[in-house]
Amino acid sequence: MIVRQAANVLEILEYFARVKKPATLAEIADHFGWPRSSTFNLLTTLAEKGYLYEPRPRAGYYPTPRWLVLAREVAEVEPLPGWTHALIAALSTETGETVAIAAPAGVMAVFIDVVESAAAIRYFAKVGHRVPIHATSSGRALLLQYSKDERDSLYRKIEFKQYNHSTPISIEAVEAELRKSVERGYCQSFADYSRDLAGVAVPLPVGERRLSVVVAGPEYRIGDKTAAIAVTLQQFVERFRAV
Repeated sequence: MIVRQAANVLEILEYFARVKKPATLAEIADHFGWPRSSTFNLLTTLAEKGYLYEPRPRAGYYPTPRWLVLAREVAEVEPLPGWTHALIAALSTETGETVAIAAPAGVMAVFIDVVESAAAIRYFAKVGHRVPIHATSSGRALLLQYSKDERDSLYRKIEFKQYNHSTPISIEAVEAELRKSVERGYCQSFADYSRDLAGVAVPLPVGERRLSVVVAGPEYRIGDKTAAIAVTLQQFVERFRAV
């Protein structure tokens, strides 16, 4: 369930991140198709709370640095170790594919760091991208770090949708895939969630944090190289964790 008012605030911030310039009330309302009155109320509230300001008279609104200050303060409490970004950057260079670190977010896995492939045809993913925890290799590499009781509790909240023909649509199917992952030593997915997309992932626990690292790209490039990519993935994790 999405709370619309909260979503609207985040969509405004994402809008400014894309346009990178001030915007008037009319421009924002027209972009989202929102009523002028509710757009005015939302922008006024954000301005009064110190999150928006008017750089020039009648030039429109733009975010203040308060967003950045808060984000830094939040990130400093539990930052990722520096080696984790170096890891995914090196893996992306080595494999030529997009590499991400995922963390659990309820029934979803959320990407908390991403290095995109430089290839023209690639997996487009950004920090904050969310995927079903049961239907992706990155998510299943997180589930491997859950106890059986924790997984059973989570399964009761999952809507087992058929995203593609290979999507596991039952608890038994997910558990069977987890057992296969343990046997082969890594998690994999072939269009289980996103069409024509393949992924190879392994758990990446950091302290008490459950994380995973995934190499993802088009099936036609990754398909017959999953085992080799998994070896590279595991070798790089061992190397960078030891730094």
